[in-house]
Amino acid sequence: MASIINKELYAKLLAETLPRVIHTEDEHKRLVKVVEKLMDLGEELTDEQAELFDLLVTLIEQYEDKHYQLKTATPHEILNELMLVNPTREYKMFTVYLKNGETVQVALEDLKEYLDKNREQIQIQQKEMGKRRYDA
Repeated sequence: MASIINKELYAKLLAETLPRVIHTEDEHKRLVKVVEKLMDLGEELTDEQAELFDLLVTLIEQYEDKHYQLKTATPHEILNELMLVNPTREYKMFTVYLKNGETVQVALEDLKEYLDKNREQIQIQQKEMGKRRYDA
């Protein structure tokens, strides 16, 4: 259901914001900042602000569709691009044996935290491994 807006308040918002078809990156950035401020209002957004928000989002989407088009790429090209943007680090992984017989791979940097959280399960498994080692 469409809400009834106060034309005077809406006209004031339009006069303050001066929305129009976006032709430049500066204009795009300016309107994105206005949208972000409106988003910060959350539930306190008035009907007039919601109308302005919808208008600005439409203008921004129209500009971005025209100027920020993604070119088609193969999965291999996408993976290469992701690897360039997010260089991988080499992780040393440890296998942790749990008392229920399951194993978990844990990165070295997370090992202490994992062991602290699961100490009871892991200590029991370590004792059983020790028995096997010495009983043989």
